[in-house]
Amino acid sequence: MKDIETLTQEAIALLKSLIETPSFSSEEEQTAILIENWFTQNSIPFERENNNIWAFNQHFDKSKPTLLLNSHHDTVRPNQGYTNDPFEAIEKDGKLYGLGSNDAGGCLVSLMATFVYFYAKENLSHNIVIVASAEEESSGKKGLNSVLKHLPELECAIVGEPTLMQLAVAEKGLLVLDVVVKGTASHAAHNNPDNPIYNAMPVIQWFNSYQFEKVSEVLGPVKMTVTQINAGKQHNVVPAECHLVVDIRVNDCYNNTEILETVRANVKAEVTPRSMHLNASSIPISHGLVQAGIALGRTTYGSPTLSDQSVLYCKSLKLGPGESLRSHSADEFIFVNEIEEGIQLYIKILGDFLKN
Repeated sequence: MKDIETLTQEAIALLKSLIETPSFSSEEEQTAILIENWFTQNSIPFERENNNIWAFNQHFDKSKPTLLLNSHHDTVRPNQGYTNDPFEAIEKDGKLYGLGSNDAGGCLVSLMATFVYFYAKENLSHNIVIVASAEEESSGKKGLNSVLKHLPELECAIVGEPTLMQLAVAEKGLLVLDVVVKGTASHAAHNNPDNPIYNAMPVIQWFNSYQFEKVSEVLGPVKMTVTQINAGKQHNVVPAECHLVVDIRVNDCYNNTEILETVRANVKAEVTPRSMHLNASSIPISHGLVQAGIALGRTTYGSPTLSDQSVLYCKSLKLGPGESLRSHSADEFIFVNEIEEGIQLYIKILGDFLKN
């Protein structure tokens, strides 16, 4: 079995290769090949569907519960603020620069190294399956959600996203609504008591002022924000419709269906969700994964950002090296020692959790 130092150096080398291989959402074919090669070099059988790759621990036992390790290898497109080449892995002053280094390449390679460490171990309390997933950044249909049907029932999961290796024990879900407020089209010169733009005003006010009763101890209240409005095409015509887009961040006290039903019961408009599967997620503080992290001095918090946790129906913990604030930023980077620490902490947490 490889020692932790060797696994760490190989993980950093893999991350450099991933950075230098473009992998925008739905275009991850080449990074998928790099990940396949990693498993092959470590003599680990794997499976692939589209650009998702997954593998099971050597001593998989159907009678045991299963732990999922997951992170993604797709990236957003680089923004215009880059001063470095986003596809060049530059190591400088203890930092490793490059697109996807922080979100979520550092997490992915750290989890892959951790999986290799535990792959051949016997008498673990749980099976382990690792999924290097695609299309996370776009919440696409060919991402982690498409792989779940191939996996056994999951008892719990660690989702690798940059958290400074602190324990994100809950994550807000996302519900995006297209809202159409109706009215009567007419010439602007004529009196019209059914102007959809005016009709939209109480709808907008409701989204601004309504408070969902249940407030999460970790994630706080549900947050609704009108982010777009569009109506009319010329100055002298009252339009028939006013279109709104509403961004709703859902806490773990509600599912998206409950939120949608409440909205439809309170606004006079057509309300259509863009998707329903990006639910809030959480894991009890008492769960063994969380307790193992707390025992190592890690703190718990609630995350406002979305990840592949949203498609899971098991208890899940967001945990990984790197910092969320660096994600999608110009000249994205991760500290090399964050990867080193991340692998060590992953191994210590799982070592405690997987004891029989």
